[in-house]
Amino acid sequence: MKCKICKSDNESIFTAKILNKYEIKYYHCEHCGFLQTEEPFWLEEAYGESINVSDTGYMQRNLLLSKKLTILLSLFFDKKAKYLDYAGGYGVFVRLMRDIGFDFYWDDKFTTNLFARGFEYQNGEKYEAVTTFESFEHFVNPLDEIEKLLTISKNIILSTELLPDSIPKPQDWWYYGLDHGQHISFYSKKTFRFIAKKYNLYYLSNGNLHILSEKKISNFKLRILKFSKFGLHKILQKQLKSKTWDDYLNLKLKVF
Repeated sequence: MKCKICKSDNESIFTAKILNKYEIKYYHCEHCGFLQTEEPFWLEEAYGESINVSDTGYMQRNLLLSKKLTILLSLFFDKKAKYLDYAGGYGVFVRLMRDIGFDFYWDDKFTTNLFARGFEYQNGEKYEAVTTFESFEHFVNPLDEIEKLLTISKNIILSTELLPDSIPKPQDWWYYGLDHGQHISFYSKKTFRFIAKKYNLYYLSNGNLHILSEKKISNFKLRILKFSKFGLHKILQKQLKSKTWDDYLNLKLKVF
């Protein structure tokens, strides 16, 4: 099977049972470190619900990311610019970031926008950065998705768990998502470095948060994100004006 990142030939390294019914082959690329399933014929069944029922960390993740992104965008990007949350789920993250004071917008082809209505992506608009959290592992054709994102912004901020150096057995890594069958693409740092080089970008990583960017930010400086534990985001938030009330007034005018 061809690697979907670098097009090298891959061999299957193990099989695993997805959705408790399908024995699926997994292929690892020695050249770029990417791990992928065989062609995912089961996705229509896996996406009976776009947000899988076992994603108990959905709210906690959005709250934590809003703190880290407040620091990241305030210190390394234009905090007054527009941002897009791609594959934005129910719109929780967009609403949180607008409440903080960032001009965020939402896009998701597969999920209903519950919390960011009125702030949907308009085709052709450009943004300072695109955020996309817990989506890369869902991409059937990752390079197509990345190239689409790069037409919107040259700065992509994403979250996904990195594939460990010693590839775990199916039963030893929860991130394979065998119960829901939605995770089909897995990346190592080597994979992201390959992608960054291919598109002439810089790659930075901080835990499970990753940046593919035209901006050169040192990994040392990126360590400041850890200070969200000590309330740095609250200090930076004071320099911003929440959009909660203005959004209410503007949406009220549109309705009436």
